[in-house]
Amino acid sequence: MFALFWTLVFASPAHAGPPPEPPRALRALIGQYGEPADVLTLYERNGTLYALGEGISATSLIASGNGRFRTPAGVEVRTKRGGVSLAGVRRVRRDFGAETEAAIRRTVKADPAALRALAARATPPVEAAPARPSDLVDLASVDPTLRFDIRYSTSNNFMGLPLYDRPGAYLQRPAAEALGRVQRALRSQGYGLLVHDAYRPWSVTWMFWEATPEASRMFVADPAKGSRHNRGGAVDLTLYDLKSGKVVEMPSRYDEMSPRAYADFPGGTSRQRWLRDLLRQAMTAEGFEVLAEEWWHFDYRDWRQYGIGTASFAELSARRPQN
Repeated sequence: MFALFWTLVFASPAHAGPPPEPPRALRALIGQYGEPADVLTLYERNGTLYALGEGISATSLIASGNGRFRTPAGVEVRTKRGGVSLAGVRRVRRDFGAETEAAIRRTVKADPAALRALAARATPPVEAAPARPSDLVDLASVDPTLRFDIRYSTSNNFMGLPLYDRPGAYLQRPAAEALGRVQRALRSQGYGLLVHDAYRPWSVTWMFWEATPEASRMFVADPAKGSRHNRGGAVDLTLYDLKSGKVVEMPSRYDEMSPRAYADFPGGTSRQRWLRDLLRQAMTAEGFEVLAEEWWHFDYRDWRQYGIGTASFAELSARRPQN
């Protein structure tokens, strides 16, 4: 497990807009270095490079020229090709999320047909009758300015293959209506929502669990309990800029299985964290709660009142449209 202790002081995003991006030379150093159990994180805050880990506690670095920095205590951090050295010990730059994804894709690629067949035969857990009947609403009907990039209907996801029979995004009606209010609130600040996932058939949750290494299973739901997505009470999303149409950059990629995905990860740039906090504040104002391990995942407050869903997207789309 990644031995990192995150500390974060939350600050409301300034009304003037997000901070500017740091200089290119500084941005190139932002990242993680070393081994999973002993990570050095370099990040930017207010235009200054900071270090965290390896015995350093959220410390600003003082540039001394030629790719050299030092902590106020005099510990040298020196940039090297493909990594950095801390007090003379070299540490390689790492992308832990990409490494985990590559391992999962190798496993899935070995026999995807067998994985699908096993998922089709798997049986969801037996639960007591839900407090509310399912009332899934197609999010495309909620607000015409909502955008969609349903990754699990394509091969552009951590498993590397399509998992949905067609693209679709559905939430239980109260959650869908709340999401529409979030979209309208963000519009005044120049941003909109890009939805990656919402309702998820239980069989896909089963495949996620089977394919994910045990050390990374905090990022996927246990099918024996069912997920919030299975109940239509969770949504994965990010922001896009209304003026440019571009998706904003956050401290991690969507669906990245690494500490960079944590909702309180202090790394990245000031601008990325500002945008992540803007999304979080807009969602929590309408009854959603962020998942600690994933900045993009939000649960609606009543998700527990619905049962586990198994319907495919083809089955949902064949039903009478819900408005």
